[in-house]
Amino acid sequence: MSTSPRPQPGEPEAEHGPEGGGTAAAPAHSAAPDLEPGPGPVSAPDPAPASAVAVAAPAEPKPSSESDGGTQEADGPVTGGPDAGAPITVGPDAVRPVTVGARAPVSLSPSRANDFMQCPLLYRFRVIDRLPEKPSEAATRGTLVHAVLERLFDAPAAERTVPRAKELLPGQWAKLLQARPELAALFAGDPEGARLARWLGEAEALVERWFTLEDPTRLEPAERELFVEAELDSGLKLRGVIDRVDVAPTGEVRIVDYKTGKAPRPEYRDGALFQMTFYALVVWRLKRVIPRRLQLVYLGSGEVLTYDPVEADLRRVERRLLALWDAIAHATATGDWRPRPTKLCGWCDHQEHCPEFGGTPPVYPLPVLPSQRSG
Repeated sequence: MSTSPRPQPGEPEAEHGPEGGGTAAAPAHSAAPDLEPGPGPVSAPDPAPASAVAVAAPAEPKPSSESDGGTQEADGPVTGGPDAGAPITVGPDAVRPVTVGARAPVSLSPSRANDFMQCPLLYRFRVIDRLPEKPSEAATRGTLVHAVLERLFDAPAAERTVPRAKELLPGQWAKLLQARPELAALFAGDPEGARLARWLGEAEALVERWFTLEDPTRLEPAERELFVEAELDSGLKLRGVIDRVDVAPTGEVRIVDYKTGKAPRPEYRDGALFQMTFYALVVWRLKRVIPRRLQLVYLGSGEVLTYDPVEADLRRVERRLLALWDAIAHATATGDWRPRPTKLCGWCDHQEHCPEFGGTPPVYPLPVLPSQRSG
């Protein structure tokens, strides 16, 4: 599958999406050629109206201990490059100078879309202000598990075993530390290594559970950790990283995403469905092929959830993304990024900057429309 080049080291990448679910459970040990239909596709939910997109309900609240891992995501590089966002031009009345490094959003990924729907101010902190966030054991464990599952497919099929996967863990952890030295702080107060050993054991258990859900000796992924990017007719650029793409001999495509948390309850599965149909839309726009199946593998609870999209689903999610992007563009131009308090606020790294907690956001680094300022 031809796609945009994967970001090089040092460039921001799309992170693995938020926890969520799909629909019907898939059988264990499903291989790439075995893309049988499930019990029938379930219609994707209709998008929220444009006026309600900014406050659409997020996925089920999850504490950081259940968050999924992945690489750091940002919608466009921080500095320079062909994808660097330019400050929004709002005419001669714009008075705020643009801070060096600040960029208006130029693309959208599943996680950042979910951020805006969850809390517009959180989106601003991550995409525009680029405020630092503390690494967590849970997210880092997810990143490590993803790396092991990716690298396992480097081995011949017969050697893709549980012992081989466990052997990969120490080396992948060392590589992760080398790439992100700040992660060493997670275990700085652990001189005997007990916490680190327990943490690695938890990662090992997640990897081992994967073998009860899929049989890697029967899988030959077409792509792993695939960076994809597509531009819609409207000019909106969508991007993300897909954990795995399987292609059957008949050409049918399956998109697979690993989750290190637990599968959500049925009433909270729309969030994951949104993420996966986002990926399906990008693949469809790139290759003009609708993926036959979307599959989420939940290592935390040992469940596999699937969804079989149809064209109407993808057109609905495209309309939803366009409405969402309009809301983001309006907030960017006006500087109106309102917090949306939810249960998720308890796990936010930015409480000191949030008005809901008595904090003050940083000075907005982009020009604003004077007529839209609140006074």
